[in-house]
Amino acid sequence: MESFLVSARKYRPATFRSVVGQESLTTTLRNAIKSNKLAHAYLFCGPRGVGKTTCARIFAKTINCEHLTEDYEACNQCESCKTFNEQRSYNIHELDAASNNGVDDIRSLTDQVRVPPQVGRYSVYIIDEVHMLSTGAFNAFLKTLEEPPAHAIFILATTEKHKIIPTILSRCQIYDFNRISITDTVNHLKYVAGEEHVTIEESALNVIAQKSDGGMRDALSIFDQLVSFSGNNITYQDVIDNLNVLDYEYYFRLVNAFLHGNVAESLLLFNEVLNKGFEAQHFITGLSSHLRDVLVSKDASTLQLLEVGAEIAERYRQQASACPTEFIFDALKISNDCDLNYRISKNKRLLVELALIRISQLTTDKKKVLTAEKTPLKPLEVTETATINQTGQGGSQTAPVVTPPQQAQVLAEPAPAEITPPAATSANPAEITAAPKKPAVVSVGKTNRPPSISISSIKTEPTGISQPENGSSVDEGLTTDKPFTADQLTDAWKSFANQFEKDQVTRGFLLSHIPTIGMDNNINLSLDNKFQEKEISQMHALEFLRKTLHNNSLNFQIDIIPDEEQKVYLNPQEIYKKMADANPALALLRKNLDMELD
Repeated sequence: MESFLVSARKYRPATFRSVVGQESLTTTLRNAIKSNKLAHAYLFCGPRGVGKTTCARIFAKTINCEHLTEDYEACNQCESCKTFNEQRSYNIHELDAASNNGVDDIRSLTDQVRVPPQVGRYSVYIIDEVHMLSTGAFNAFLKTLEEPPAHAIFILATTEKHKIIPTILSRCQIYDFNRISITDTVNHLKYVAGEEHVTIEESALNVIAQKSDGGMRDALSIFDQLVSFSGNNITYQDVIDNLNVLDYEYYFRLVNAFLHGNVAESLLLFNEVLNKGFEAQHFITGLSSHLRDVLVSKDASTLQLLEVGAEIAERYRQQASACPTEFIFDALKISNDCDLNYRISKNKRLLVELALIRISQLTTDKKKVLTAEKTPLKPLEVTETATINQTGQGGSQTAPVVTPPQQAQVLAEPAPAEITPPAATSANPAEITAAPKKPAVVSVGKTNRPPSISISSIKTEPTGISQPENGSSVDEGLTTDKPFTADQLTDAWKSFANQFEKDQVTRGFLLSHIPTIGMDNNINLSLDNKFQEKEISQMHALEFLRKTLHNNSLNFQIDIIPDEEQKVYLNPQEIYKKMADANPALALLRKNLDMELD
């Protein structure tokens, strides 16, 4: 049985040209070989599976090649290249710093560096996961790394550059490797699938590329896993089922439900996702990513930020055209807030469901506002009129009666009456003639001002209510401007202060600032600063006094006391010092009696 070699090793790049997604770095290394300007130490750093160790091996192989090609690639024909390809080269040494991270391991390496290469020009030392070295090992390595022999070149590789001490970083040329883009990953997977005679859908390749998170090694490992699962024909559904990935379709359907304000469908979709074993937070973060992709799809200039295949990109473009930009912004904020609050929430499912409900209501609320703005106001219709006899004025006036288009009876407030003193020739001022059979409703739609009606001029049947002899028609107990005395104001203020019995500081402050009666219904109140004025306003003191004193026209006249006029409160030590300055004998008396201040 032939042994199986995983795709990550089988299709590992052997030349700079075959390295995927790192064109700028490979070009720099080739130019260094071309100009013969090789540094003695390099640091390759970046995420996992992006080609750090692979580029280190290609670089070591190329600088020892005896017959470089025209584009400065290894020839793979000379003895040095053959020994490297067969993994028996004595010029290239690899050290795993994760398992050889002690001082003794580095000392053994530095002793080995002194030996010149037997074949080729350079001895290349590749130290992988160099950040795992101990501090002592780093310090033991410093001198050799700074001044190695002419034939020695060090290539350090790490995924965590921040863990390397600065003295090591300053001795190396640093190359930062990028994550491999989804487009480059898909293209390379197509090449591998063609070499392996595997048929795979474009959308499936996009899912694999996104799942690999920029690492080519991870992408090839997932590809091998799917080949084992589905054979030589891989579909999009196979990828979704095998990798347990949330399908794009869920989010497209969800956004469509949002646009139609369908709360029930959005909740059912979320329940379906939970039943398939996905975490609610994974769902909400996926929704935020989907809304972001919809947003960038609305503008052709930002469409390049969408890292999906052509088929999915077209679906995003179609959905983006149906989504208002304001809706996307609001939905993104709601989903992001839900993601931030997910960890501290006690009922996580309810938190996500509330977010879905709020997003579903965005378009519904917007439609209601637009409908209200576009609906014209219907004019009131005049259907009949009533005649009001004004005998006192010597004439009559007609007032229109208003009913809506639905012919329903509308009752409006009567026009304000003007009270006029009774004429001397009037037989009885209180005598009122009966009004028309139908109540007269005065419309304000036809005239700017309702007609004035004199009470003395309207005749009706006696109502049995006697008018006061002094002409006053309002009971004095119900007036809103009842006068009050200074004692009543003080009692009301103390009553207000006693409401804060549990807060003795506030109560004491109020009792120490008693207001006085001012001019024109003003209450004079002296305060120490603007902060106290704000506190008085927040306590609603004025509303309390208006209600207690039965006077709605009261207002505060606030006076801020200047600093030089404010009372100064001294502690016992300050009082003693002031007295001792005025009378030095007091200090002598305290000293002789050995007295202490409490």
